[in-house]
Amino acid sequence: MSGCRDYAAVGLGSALGSVLRYLVSVASLAALGPAFPWGTLVVNLLGSWLIAAFAAYAACRQGGRVARWQPFLVAGFCGGFTTFSLFSLETLYLVAIGLPWLALLYGLASVPLWLAAAWLGDRMVRARLAPGRSR
Repeated sequence: MSGCRDYAAVGLGSALGSVLRYLVSVASLAALGPAFPWGTLVVNLLGSWLIAAFAAYAACRQGGRVARWQPFLVAGFCGGFTTFSLFSLETLYLVAIGLPWLALLYGLASVPLWLAAAWLGDRMVRARLAPGRSR
């Protein structure tokens, strides 16, 4: 992809990622209730895993199909699917409704979980695509 197609790919990927994020949030709210922002935690965990997995796959397969689709998959889909701004707002909301301990827990647990998910996505793809491994 190049030029205008990259911009269109990022826009389309972002739209699809954002819609999926909204669906996960609505489903989480319906299933688990509003007491904790499970939807944002889940999409950021999945998104962290996906973005690292896509990047690792593209790095191992330079010039391949995934590398060409990186604007759509990484900047677009994963960028639209994950959300740091909503995480920030939800953390402030927990403080505002009198649950500062839950806001602190959410903040302290989220970042390490997202980093662990990204690391796991990277490691899983690189292990699968390691040189010498039969495919």
